[in-house]
Amino acid sequence: MSRFELIAAECADHDIATLTELLGVSRSGYYAWEARQRRTEPTARQQWRRDLEVKILAHWKESKRTYGSPRITADLHAAGVSVSVNTVAAIMAEMGIEGISPRTFKVKTTVVDPAASFPPDRVGRIFDQGRLDAVWTSDITYLTCGEGDAYLCAIRDEHSRRVLGWSVADHMRTELVEQAVDAAVFTRGGSVAGTILHSDRGSQYTSHDLAKACSDHGLRRSMGATGICWDNAGSESLWSTVKHEYYKRHAFTTYANLTAGLDNYLHYYNHDRRHSSLGMISPIDFEIAARINQQSS
Repeated sequence: MSRFELIAAECADHDIATLTELLGVSRSGYYAWEARQRRTEPTARQQWRRDLEVKILAHWKESKRTYGSPRITADLHAAGVSVSVNTVAAIMAEMGIEGISPRTFKVKTTVVDPAASFPPDRVGRIFDQGRLDAVWTSDITYLTCGEGDAYLCAIRDEHSRRVLGWSVADHMRTELVEQAVDAAVFTRGGSVAGTILHSDRGSQYTSHDLAKACSDHGLRRSMGATGICWDNAGSESLWSTVKHEYYKRHAFTTYANLTAGLDNYLHYYNHDRRHSSLGMISPIDFEIAARINQQSS
């Protein structure tokens, strides 16, 4: 018990002046302490902290509980709130909330056709070549739902990180990739001649049907080595994000349920999710800025 608390406990039976003199404190100090105990309004600092906690929690929930302190700080800065990433990190730790960090990815769906011929590696692990539609990457990943196995194929622009097209099915036949390619070409309005489509050496990508589809669209095929994830790092990074931020946090009873969920998440990924590699903006915002800069230059 502090001396001020002792005075408060005894002041009903003893004179405050006597108590303060006996305990070696000033009367003004005691009255100031007493006023602070009666205060119901928080200080400006306390109110700022409470407001910040509310905003941090709101942004964390809006990110589907995936954002850590760097992305939430970017959200707050965009909203005009001046705060450091260390402060946000400390508050998140006190509140018991945290972001999701994708784990190391593994390649599991590449089946090589030993009789196939392979196009050259036109990328050399330089996936972002400084402009939109310079390099697209593609891959297939394994998923599952209550109705059985499922496979997701996606096409991503490596400059903007935007998922341009995707398809999901209960098989890994070539048409799974063709559907994703057609969707990506449609997203770009059909003008994709000269764009590199980079993939691993899976049989779907070495097939005659896909080679013809790429030729019809003017896409230039490129392939990395078999079983080396770094040769298709863009796609593997996408799978790591999709699975740890969305897929592994939900259960899917049907193919329709899985497809609808992926559609919602990939829309969020393109339009709202902040990407650290893009300066903490979304792929769509990055593409808008890139096209404005191109027109003004």
